[in-house]
Amino acid sequence: MTPEVLLGAAYGLLLIGGALVLEWLSRHTHNRSQAFRTSGFDYDAQHDFWVCHKGEQLWPAEFDRERRLVRYRAKAAVCNACPVKKDCTDSHNGREITRALDPWPHSEAGRFHRGIAVMLVVLAVFELSVVLFRNRDPAAAAVLAPSLLLALLVAWYLARDLIRTPSNFPEPKPAHGNRIGAE
Repeated sequence: MTPEVLLGAAYGLLLIGGALVLEWLSRHTHNRSQAFRTSGFDYDAQHDFWVCHKGEQLWPAEFDRERRLVRYRAKAAVCNACPVKKDCTDSHNGREITRALDPWPHSEAGRFHRGIAVMLVVLAVFELSVVLFRNRDPAAAAVLAPSLLLALLVAWYLARDLIRTPSNFPEPKPAHGNRIGAE
């Protein structure tokens, strides 16, 4: 077995591992960010509202179809009279919490990071395939084929959410007066 086979397999596995670490880190960061934004608030999924630590309820105030978010807002009069308002919000319109309707991989940031992870695994598939094509002996196949199979399985696992769901990005709108030939 040549050093090319061993290095190729190691590099392919490194790319797969990097993609999975990126996936885990981006999901972890997203969950921590969400937990920070809603710290001190409890969500009642049955009635669809948030409750602050002082017992005030934040009800849905707006549904943003473009970004697929729900904004929950407390009554301004209650928040402005609250003794801990300065620790909670600086808004005079009441505390606001946003909640994404789609799970993590379907958010814009989730799709971006998932796309990078998929590209790393596709690069691993390509690299492992080239090394396997160049080294066709049974020992090389015994090392590279399982790595290639693993890369294909990870690529399928990561890409299936990107393929199945829409991006939820807003549709492009034509700019006013930017037609070709318009003066």
